[in-house]
Amino acid sequence: MPQKTSLNIEFVSQALLKKGLISKEQYKDILVKGDTQTARLQKYQEAGFSRRFHQVPVLVSPAEVISSFNIEVPGKNGKILTEDAITEAIASSVGMEYRKIDPMKLDLDTVTKHVPRPFALRHMLVPIAETDGTITMAVADPFNVEAIDNLQDTKRIKIKRVLSSKSDIMKIIREFYGFRASVIAAETEIAPASDLGNLEQYFKLRGPHDLEATDQHIINAVEYLMQYAFDQRASDIHIEPKREKSYIRLRVDGVLHYIHTIPKSLHPPIVSRIKMLSRMDIAEKRRPQDGRIKTNFKGKEIELRVSTLPVGFGEKVVIRIFDPDILMQDIDELGLYPREYQLFNAFIRRPNGIILVTGPTGSGKTTTLYSSLRALSSPEVNIVTIEDPIEMVIEEFNQVGVQPALGVTFANILRNILRQDPDIIMVGEIRDRETADNAVQAALTGHLVFSTLHTNDAPTAITRLIDIGIPSFLLSSTLVGVVAQRLVRKICPHCRRERKLTKEEIEHLNIEKKSYSVWYGEGCAECRGTGYRGRAGIFEVMDFTDKIKSTISDKVELSAIYEIAAEDGMINLRHVAIKKMFEGITTYEEVIAMTG
Repeated sequence: MPQKTSLNIEFVSQALLKKGLISKEQYKDILVKGDTQTARLQKYQEAGFSRRFHQVPVLVSPAEVISSFNIEVPGKNGKILTEDAITEAIASSVGMEYRKIDPMKLDLDTVTKHVPRPFALRHMLVPIAETDGTITMAVADPFNVEAIDNLQDTKRIKIKRVLSSKSDIMKIIREFYGFRASVIAAETEIAPASDLGNLEQYFKLRGPHDLEATDQHIINAVEYLMQYAFDQRASDIHIEPKREKSYIRLRVDGVLHYIHTIPKSLHPPIVSRIKMLSRMDIAEKRRPQDGRIKTNFKGKEIELRVSTLPVGFGEKVVIRIFDPDILMQDIDELGLYPREYQLFNAFIRRPNGIILVTGPTGSGKTTTLYSSLRALSSPEVNIVTIEDPIEMVIEEFNQVGVQPALGVTFANILRNILRQDPDIIMVGEIRDRETADNAVQAALTGHLVFSTLHTNDAPTAITRLIDIGIPSFLLSSTLVGVVAQRLVRKICPHCRRERKLTKEEIEHLNIEKKSYSVWYGEGCAECRGTGYRGRAGIFEVMDFTDKIKSTISDKVELSAIYEIAAEDGMINLRHVAIKKMFEGITTYEEVIAMTG
């Protein structure tokens, strides 16, 4: 290891230059601007991060300074030099292992029990693993050996150092130490319940720098948990009571991950806090309840839909997170291929009729519906939605929530909503004959109706409506088209690798193609070792053509609809998924998992 007592911009810049990550001109530019940029970032950080942790001084790292310049890596087609890439180069130059920290794989006790938070902040280090009595310690400065030696002597533990970015370490200290401190304090001081009537509809997430030691610890714990979920791109938070503990899990890219275990005694107050925020009845613990929270994260509003359910060991809570950037997209960003896009765009421009979106729960139907309604929204159009519950409050729409206990059902609202002079109606789901009848009547009287069905594919939607009791001649007069969809996980772009399909896989897919090269994710820090990052939609779009209409009868065979739809050019979900696979968007395994 080079005899270097401190990590500075010149040392890091030289390491980057040797690795070819910056040019000589960029190297000189960094040295000229480095001190000024350091001072600017330090001033900003002192106004934010340091204050969050009771004035513990946190110095700006050279990697942070250099990454803030957004330097393009030479010969990498515009790739920007990130703090992670810089940290990896530093690790290589000093002969240390680089480690990208994955918060989802960390154990709360391991992170927090060995090192006090002030010490972790002062020396910018955090324990990330414990194996056979050895603590793996992520450090931001490879030359701060004294702090590690002191820890080993005082704690009598063996430490293995790995180098991680300062941003990763700060994030773990903030989220894990903050959550643990709240949980420990709450065990001895359970937060008293607040007055439900004093809650405002908008709940402002305060952020770690506003969480004071005098605040109720349960409140802090819930806020740390929400911030952590938002930061990890989670779509759902599950809080599950068990016999002796309660588990907290996050759903990321469609897959659940365990993240925390909390004492069973803290489960009821945490549930009560969430109930208060979502304006539920705190005293009611025997019946399921639904509520919603509106909050903010990184400058944008986020809607949370909360559901409680009595289970064997208490009340389970699921918080669904609705990001407006995901829920409301442009139609051309949904992932439709040209034929499907043109058809669907033609569907939603029709003056009247019924458009159905089908698929199982979690297949992206709400995103498709909301995106379609936003595309049609204008001051000249009256859009009314009937939802159970309202997924996300959108000012441009007139949204009605179903309340069965009060007799406010889909069918009931739909029957009365025509007096509200709507142009476009969105019915959350067609569940019964009465709702289907009213949707058909609305379409017959000149309205464009959007709705959903839980069917596996587009043609089955027709037979489902006939089974519900809609006469075939009314269906022929009102149905415009059907979209069936699924969400497939996308291959992580950072660890994407090529391979050939096996003979068995080719036979299973029943395909004929000259090249059988596909891709998969090898697993890396960016995707938490899963090989996937994000999800993409696959769509089966069926136009309700004259050919199909002529086939429809009360005893129509599903196979006949399939045959005609295929003749009209419909590409089924399996073949759309296969196309995504050969384009390197998803994997063979996802194709099988999502399309059977």
